Amino acid sequence: MKNLKAQLACLSIVCIWSGWIVISRLGVQTRLQPADITLLRYGTALIGVSPLIARHSWNKFKLYQYLIVGLGVGFPYTLFSFYGLREIKAAHAGVLVNGMLPVLGLITAWFLFRRKITVLRYGAIGLIFISNFIMAGSDTFSTEHLVGIFLLLSAAVAYTMHMTGIRLWEFGWRDVLVTVPVMNVLLFVPLWFFFPTALFQAPLRDIALQSFYQGVVVNIVALMFVAYSIRRLGLITVSLYMSFVPVVTALFAWIFLSESLNVREVWGIAGCSAGLLLYAGGQTPSQADILLSKSGS
Repeated sequence: MKNLKAQLACLSIVCIWSGWIVISRLGVQTRLQPADITLLRYGTALIGVSPLIARHSWNKFKLYQYLIVGLGVGFPYTLFSFYGLREIKAAHAGVLVNGMLPVLGLITAWFLFRRKITVLRYGAIGLIFISNFIMAGSDTFSTEHLVGIFLLLSAAVAYTMHMTGIRLWEFGWRDVLVTVPVMNVLLFVPLWFFFPTALFQAPLRDIALQSFYQGVVVNIVALMFVAYSIRRLGLITVSLYMSFVPVVTALFAWIFLSESLNVREVWGIAGCSAGLLLYAGGQTPSQADILLSKSGS
């Protein structure tokens, strides 16, 4: 199967990112503050990739390119997500962040890369988009959740900028692993002192869990897979896989957070699954896909 490794990487990303939403929802319900979790995330990641930092050629990209790729999945993204998760439950937060990625990715790919897809694939993206919002339901989009909605949609925009930067400037996975923690530690540590914190009062088990999952699993393993997959499969395809996160998140939240699954969410899961299958069978790889695959070789 063509690009099997990239497809498997995408499936791994879906599971990791779904787990991240659940772990983050759990984290913001402990004594740890959103700023504390953000600090643990990038501090741990910086330690983990420290052997790569000294060997990185820092004149490889321009400063604004480092900032966009680094901050797109950096502290603006995490703070938007963490504070949004205080307002909206995990399964529905996945809808607002990851469910929007195929639409944002499609718009970006069309304007920046002139990327075209078939009508059938447009229909598949539309089906996934609608299914995600069926899962969320009208209660999520009530006026009492407006702040949470705004924060989570802002996180989706930030993450799209990160993925677009990887594709546009051809960041490799090693570049991403170094860029994200370095940019965020340098810029966020001074800001952390101005945010509410309970880092030194939180139980060690909560600190260890957030440090390991946020810093190692998400900020090293998942980012490496994302960068690899984008160069192999393209922005739209990876965004589409990411839109499947709400489905897996809903299942994880049901298992680990006891957030119940209702009929609406089951229909949403079925619709997302159908949309992903429809997209996969929508067309054979286009010339743009082939060129993209060659560029990532």
